[in-house]
Amino acid sequence: MKKMLVLLGSVAVLAGCGQQPANQTAATSSGNDAHDMARMDNMAVPAEHKSAKGSGIVTALDAAAGSITLDHGPIPEANWPAMTMAFKAKPQVLEGVKVGDKVEFDVILDDSAGEVTSVRKR
Repeated sequence: MKKMLVLLGSVAVLAGCGQQPANQTAATSSGNDAHDMARMDNMAVPAEHKSAKGSGIVTALDAAAGSITLDHGPIPEANWPAMTMAFKAKPQVLEGVKVGDKVEFDVILDDSAGEVTSVRKR
């Protein structure tokens, strides 16, 4: 009988996991759902494998790891503001550029990341 009660109690606890009482808001919410949704819509990630163009400055290169870090301007196709971020890139794409170069680039967007497919010095 004791084992049965422990089992039923465990099932009840697990059934309630992840549910939040109706009178509480999430810790990350500002309490203004419309404002939070508008902010999230502004940073929406584009559909999978969409292409975009950008310009910026090369801040780091790692051909062995296959990455380029760019301090780039806004990328409207991705709804991204200006920021510094690392992108995947094949080593041959990185040939001919160095840290400090001002560049224009093409990127294939995938979820919240991207892969630079070409880089051109400005």
